[in-house]
Amino acid sequence: MRRGEIEATRVWKRFRADKHRLLLRDQMERLGRRVAGRSDGRGWRWALRDVNLVAEPGESVALVGANGSGKTTMLRLLARVMYPYAGSVRANGRVGALIEVRAGIHPDLTGGENVYLYGSLLGLRRREVASRFDDIVSFAELENAIDRQVKFYSSGMQMRLGFAIAAFMEPEILLVDEVLAVGDARFQQKCLDRMRWVLSQGTTVVFVSHDLQAVESICERALWLREGIVEADGPVRQVLGAYRRTVEEAAELSAPAFSFMRVVKSEVRGPGGDTPRTQGPLDVRLVIDSPEARVSSIHLGVSEGPATPILLLGHETVLPAGETELRCSIPHLPLPRGRFYLWLGVFESSGELLPWHPVSQFSVLGPELGASPRGIVRQAPIELAPTWEERRP
Repeated sequence: MRRGEIEATRVWKRFRADKHRLLLRDQMERLGRRVAGRSDGRGWRWALRDVNLVAEPGESVALVGANGSGKTTMLRLLARVMYPYAGSVRANGRVGALIEVRAGIHPDLTGGENVYLYGSLLGLRRREVASRFDDIVSFAELENAIDRQVKFYSSGMQMRLGFAIAAFMEPEILLVDEVLAVGDARFQQKCLDRMRWVLSQGTTVVFVSHDLQAVESICERALWLREGIVEADGPVRQVLGAYRRTVEEAAELSAPAFSFMRVVKSEVRGPGGDTPRTQGPLDVRLVIDSPEARVSSIHLGVSEGPATPILLLGHETVLPAGETELRCSIPHLPLPRGRFYLWLGVFESSGELLPWHPVSQFSVLGPELGASPRGIVRQAPIELAPTWEERRP
């Protein structure tokens, strides 16, 4: 097995169900369920079920999925802080892990002492840690706090220290969980840049994040977990596309049942009612029913999955009582081939009249975006048709 290689074969992991409280009312309810012949809920909960993962040295793999799908459990197995119920997990090489804000950091030690402690746990000599010490402190921006006990650090400071230690010890495998969300936007960008750098040095990266744009910018491959089962494994854009579709479908199912206004009809069409094409015209038709006239700010958005749109259009109007038909036309649609979702929200100065939610979905015909070099977002969501011109002096 090569250095930096990861191999997880048919992994199962379970946890015992939560312990019951010892309150009298809980005991009485449990006794009542037993008398009635119903299960009291005791037993085991499966976090991972028959999961396979193979990562080559220098490969970048993302684990995506909803909360509770088993992503962090998988990282903990790779970091060897827990063991599978069945199957085998092998990670060959020095592993740098940032799975929790305080993972591997002792609160009663100073920041500097934690740097040397973590390095020794990775098998590095004190001289090797000392050669990286200044870079770690500078990256974590803790020059004025490195001699303080970590228990007096904020969550953001602890995360900065933990990531800097894990990334600067030159691990052969780097495991990073969603803890980067604790940092501000500027430091998150520093972390992403550092992850790209360690990738360029041949380090294997396994990245867990709900920020799908960050996932696309770092990883070449993605593994989608759903309730502990591998739903998809393949190229990052392909897997994220499938995952986004389920997010949108869930959002449609959970559309607001109670609101001041309601959408009677929504259509997205190309010319003549055909499927829209890249750089071609797009027509949106909406019918909104309002119980009374209201000054309204109407917002339309197009997204690939999450509620954050990649296109956003606004219109100010007065919606009269009853049904109103609205049409919106885009002369040149700047989207590549793919599946997209139309979102709608209607607002007034005092609040929302119709909450932001998906109302329709549509496909676009056209070219598929190509790959970009590592370190650049590989699949930008917007397709443009620019004109290039070269002039020589």
